[in-house]
Amino acid sequence: MSGSADKRTASVEATERLGHAFAPALRVGDVVSLSGELGAGKTRFVSGLVHALSPGCRVRSPSFTLVNEIDGALPVFHIDLYRLSDERDVESLGLEDYAARGALVVEWGERLPSVWLADALHVAITPGAGDVRAFTASGSGERGRELLDAWCALPEAW
Repeated sequence: MSGSADKRTASVEATERLGHAFAPALRVGDVVSLSGELGAGKTRFVSGLVHALSPGCRVRSPSFTLVNEIDGALPVFHIDLYRLSDERDVESLGLEDYAARGALVVEWGERLPSVWLADALHVAITPGAGDVRAFTASGSGERGRELLDAWCALPEAW
């Protein structure tokens, strides 16, 4: 599959369910780049994804810590690049070490160095009326396209 695929959620809970449903597709070394304005639902999506892999885990935005490590069936490194604007700052996070141990789920993922986006799933989240959210996913590289195939297998509306 190539191109992009859309999903739509009607509530905060539905956004979390979408993340939960997508989580089984992830494996060590995967990169999921999330983009969208403040309040778009990036952390809610990650919360659902993390709860699928580590039930009962508390998920909070890593805006100030930059990286939250969540242990589980597959370790997830929840990364927030909002406060980083320089590529050198992002590179200093040690992403290679995280990717060797788990999946990277990156808020403000468009700020990742291009090498990290070359084999990734990109998910753009656009708020609608109330809690409605539109998700557009595209895959780059071989693994990104595999993740896009998994995304496409999910229902369109939640």
